[in-house]
Amino acid sequence: MTDNALDDREIRLRRLKFRSWHRGIKEMDLILGHFADGELAGLSPEDLDLYEHLIEVEDTSLYNWITGREKTPPEYDTALLERIRTFNHLEGALWQPKN
Repeated sequence: MTDNALDDREIRLRRLKFRSWHRGIKEMDLILGHFADGELAGLSPEDLDLYEHLIEVEDTSLYNWITGREKTPPEYDTALLERIRTFNHLEGALWQPKN
């Protein structure tokens, strides 16, 4: 990777982290902010694209999908959303599938 590509990635990561921590509702700040701090640097460029698309969703809908309160639309029901859903945000996963 060239220095410019590394710089572009770092700028993108900083922008995504900021957007993750400044959502609109505190619950989403905490969910996405902690995920961004812990996981974004390790995501592939394709997963970063998915994350960027996902955080464009309105907070209430995204919160309901992550917590399992509403069914996630197929176009957003990705491995990345599952990773966010089960990430150890504070004291454990926010949602666990019922056995």
